[in-house]
Amino acid sequence: MWKTALKPRWIAGFIFAIALSGVFVLLSQWQFGRSTQPEVPVNPATEQVQPLTTTLQPGEFFHGSVADQMVTAQGTYSPDKQVLVPGRLHDGKTGYWVVSAFAVKDAPALAGAGASPQTWIPVARGWVAEPGDAAAPPSGLVELTGRLLPSEAPVAGKAPKAGEASAVSVAELINYWEVSSYPGFVSATAEVVGGQDVSASAVPGNLLPLDIGPQPPAQHINWLNLFYSIEWVVFAGFALFIWWRLVKDDYHRDLEEALDDADDDGHDEQHQLPQQAKQHQQPDQHQQKVQP
Repeated sequence: MWKTALKPRWIAGFIFAIALSGVFVLLSQWQFGRSTQPEVPVNPATEQVQPLTTTLQPGEFFHGSVADQMVTAQGTYSPDKQVLVPGRLHDGKTGYWVVSAFAVKDAPALAGAGASPQTWIPVARGWVAEPGDAAAPPSGLVELTGRLLPSEAPVAGKAPKAGEASAVSVAELINYWEVSSYPGFVSATAEVVGGQDVSASAVPGNLLPLDIGPQPPAQHINWLNLFYSIEWVVFAGFALFIWWRLVKDDYHRDLEEALDDADDDGHDEQHQLPQQAKQHQQPDQHQQKVQP
């Protein structure tokens, strides 16, 4: 079998089958990559800064369409309404998010028992390595710019320490601060006071910026592309199978031709033996006839 496979034409065929299989494998990888790609790209409209008061309303459900939207608002921070959220990573280091309550100017006030005169929104102002690195928020009228994000879920079964919160959860924070709040929070990118940006991204110090970008949509498996990727792998194996099958057929043809040649040689020998026997017998018969 190997002798047949080492014929020049089958060596060339094997090289062609390997090359063809490689192309099929590359096509399989491409289809597999497409099967897990987000079908909807990141919306560039979220990067256009919109007023917070027109983007989201307090007391309403947080709509997914406004998630990751860059917003701006004017208001003031309360120095006594600030918490730390532990277990947050920044450049591979674990630390704290500094979250402060921001009273939004011109925001509609909520009605009902327990509602505060002003409407607030939690603002994740930055990251610190140690609790002592968290300074008070800027005072005065602040023009806030940042990314609007949905409220996180509180961590169940975990009692935070004093001055800390388990997550940036609106439900948890309004109980600490006893204020009315928007159903989301803002990751600050700029905090302008008196025409000067005093945010973590503009002022060097222990408070580091979060730099939270737009989140890509959840990936969904495209089953059709996944099926195609498997199909290309089957084609790659089939190309090698075809080469092996052709070599095997050629090998069997060689065996049949060898058997046919052996049969022909055997028939020739059997035909020659009677002829030789006759030639040996004829002289004896002649001699018998001429004896007196």
